[in-house]
Amino acid sequence: MTAAPVVARTRDELRTARVALTGQTAVVMTMGALHEGHATLIREARREAEHVVVTIFLNPLQFGPKEDLSKYPRTFDDDMQICRAEGVDVVFAPTPDVIYPDGDPGVRISAGPLGDVLEGQARPGHFDGMLTVVAKLMHLTGGDSFYFGQKDAQQLLLIRRMVRDIDFPARVVSVPTVREADGLALSSRNTYLTDTDREVALALSRALHEGAQRAEEGPSAIRRAAREVLVAEPLALVDYLVLVHPTTLQDVPEWYHGEALLAVAARVGTTRLIDNTPVLVGPGGGARQVFSDTASAAAAV
Repeated sequence: MTAAPVVARTRDELRTARVALTGQTAVVMTMGALHEGHATLIREARREAEHVVVTIFLNPLQFGPKEDLSKYPRTFDDDMQICRAEGVDVVFAPTPDVIYPDGDPGVRISAGPLGDVLEGQARPGHFDGMLTVVAKLMHLTGGDSFYFGQKDAQQLLLIRRMVRDIDFPARVVSVPTVREADGLALSSRNTYLTDTDREVALALSRALHEGAQRAEEGPSAIRRAAREVLVAEPLALVDYLVLVHPTTLQDVPEWYHGEALLAVAARVGTTRLIDNTPVLVGPGGGARQVFSDTASAAAAV
């Protein structure tokens, strides 16, 4: 039977647990409510590193005044079962006063202009709070590599930029979005969906699929095919549907050939969902699981 992970609740407990981990250490950061998507991140981390640390921290800085932090699912016992099954060495599960011992931090990391568009426009300040806690957890865990899902594409881009711009000695690894058999992207927020909502939510992944199928024809064809799917599902209240450059998040022009991000956000019932797919636009184009190493490197420049 796989040994249970060491659970660290304080900074001192984390330091003690880390001392015992010799060799390359990978870190997977979560806010709890773990699912198969998180398990996939852990597996990828375990495949490439000698040790894996998982953080479980519901970061209050990422929640806006209209977002109810108290309603976010908390499933620590179930989370620990997943961590044990996947061979995690250490779980760092601090409370807010451990991460922010002086209360809300007076100094935060700014996401800059890239944090003001798409998700940043819908959730002002969200990415500043995300980058601040990611930076703190990178320092506290002392990992060599950090694994994040492609599903949160804008978050992934901003983390890469932060690591590059502030010279963090860390490697950021992207892992393809994990989906249900019907295409729905795995998310902790899916637990809020009713059966009817879930059927409606499938329009998001269908829109991405149909758009990517037209990638060889160019940006207009991609956008048109994706939009047609969403228009046919009026119960999905679309916030945005965009085809943007993977490092600038600016709309790609009609003549564009190369990698792009096809992304969508919509409210289904009471739940706001996001999804995306990397796309190669132009000859030989179509959906990709993650961006190429070239695009990933450019994102960090």
